[in-house]
Amino acid sequence: MGIDFHDEANQSSYIGRSADETWRQSMRSILAPEGKRVLDVGCGGGIYSKAWAELGAATVIGADFSEVMLKAAWDHCREDSRITFLRRAAHATGLEADSVDIVFARALIHHLPEYGPFFEEAARVLAPEGMCIVQDRTMNDVLLPASPTHFRGYFLEQFPQLLEKEARRRPEDAAVRAAMEEAGFVRIEARQLWETRRTYERWAELESDLLERKGRSILHELTDEELRRLVGHIEQKVAHLEPIVEQDHWTVWIGVKP
Repeated sequence: MGIDFHDEANQSSYIGRSADETWRQSMRSILAPEGKRVLDVGCGGGIYSKAWAELGAATVIGADFSEVMLKAAWDHCREDSRITFLRRAAHATGLEADSVDIVFARALIHHLPEYGPFFEEAARVLAPEGMCIVQDRTMNDVLLPASPTHFRGYFLEQFPQLLEKEARRRPEDAAVRAAMEEAGFVRIEARQLWETRRTYERWAELESDLLERKGRSILHELTDEELRRLVGHIEQKVAHLEPIVEQDHWTVWIGVKP
C-alpha cells in the first residue's frame, strides 16, 4: 500500500488546517522571517508556504513533485500574491543559484531515497548565510509513548507491524548531519519541537480526519478495516476530552550556507 501523492483521491490530504503557533514560535526562535525569500520544498497543500508568508516572508515558492498536491496548494494560497508554486523535484528545483534565503522542508526527507541530492540543491539555491531548515521525525520521535495528545503513538501500539515501515523510512540524526555537512552547510544543529498539529472542537472532526487518513501517510499502510479498528481505539482514549489537542514531536535540523 502506501500513499500515492499523484492520486486525485488524496488531493485534500494535506489541507484543511493552519500551522499552529507552536510551529511559528519555533521558526521565530531560529531566525527572523521578515523580508526573507523562502523555498518550501515538498510543500504539499501549501499549509506551511502560507505560514511563512504570514510570518512576514517577502516571497514564498512552494515546490512539489505532485501536480495533485499543487492544485490544492494553489487553492489554499490563491489570495496571497507573495506565494507561487512550481512542480519540481526536491533535488532539481530549477531555481537560480543564490536566489533564496531559506530552504524549508517539513516531512519531506523520510520520503527521499537519499538525502545528498536534496541538500546539494538546497545549498545551490541558497544565498550566502542562507539557512536550510528541515523538520522530520526520527525513530526517537516516533517511539514516544502514546497519550491523549500524542495519539500517533496509538497507531504503533495497535499495529506493531507499522514499526517496520517506520524503521525503514525515518531519518537518523547522524545521517542527516553528515549529508548537510557534505553539502557544505556549517553551524549544523538539531532542535526538538512539540508541534500542535490541530485542535479539534469535537470528536467527530478528528474521527473524520483519521478515517480520511488526512496528513498521515502511515495510515495508508492499513486496510480500511484496520483503520476503523484503530479509530475506535483512539475514540476510547480521547473522545471525552473535547476539545482534543493533537501534538506531534519533531526533530528540526538547521544548517547555514557559508
